[in-house]
Amino acid sequence: MAMDEQTELPEATPREAKLQRQLDGIQSQVTELNRSRLEVAENPELSSEVQSLKEKLDEHSKKLEQSSEKLSELESENLALRDENQAVNTARRRSNAWKDWN
Repeated sequence: MAMDEQTELPEATPREAKLQRQLDGIQSQVTELNRSRLEVAENPELSSEVQSLKEKLDEHSKKLEQSSEKLSELESENLALRDENQAVNTARRRSNAWKDWN
């Protein structure tokens, strides 16, 4: 396998796809929140619904931030393990070449 092929970024992982779905959901909630704000100006009874949506948005935003941090940690760990695996494979090939030569 060529070195360029090893360094290419993989397609979206299931975790990244999940985070994207969460982000899409949060964006939908923001849209709904903005729509609700306009309705509140016309109907004060909706203020409790707006408050509830704000709380949900805050909760989802925190979860998304935590998920993004965890994803970053996992990506770093994955790169470290990939480098370690590559070093082990290189050492194994050298060892096998040495055995074949002797």
